[in-house]
Amino acid sequence: MTKASELKDQTTEQLIIFIEDLERDLFDLKSEQARSKKIEKSHLIKKKRRDKARALTVLCEKKKNK
Repeated sequence: MTKASELKDQTTEQLIIFIEDLERDLFDLKSEQARSKKIEKSHLIKKKRRDKARALTVLCEKKKNK
C-alpha cells in the first residue's frame, strides 16, 4: 500500500503516471475476474482502488495549492 506521505513527495507528472498504471492494472484484474470468475489475488483490486483514490486526492490537493 502506498502512503499519502510518499505520494506528496512526488511531482504532478509522476502522480499522473502512477494513476495511469493503477488504472491499467485494475482493468487487467477486472477483466481477468470477468473471464475466469475467480482470480487468485482478489484483494489486489481493493488495494489498487484505494491507492488510486489516495493518489487522486494528493493530486487534487497539489492542483488546489498552486
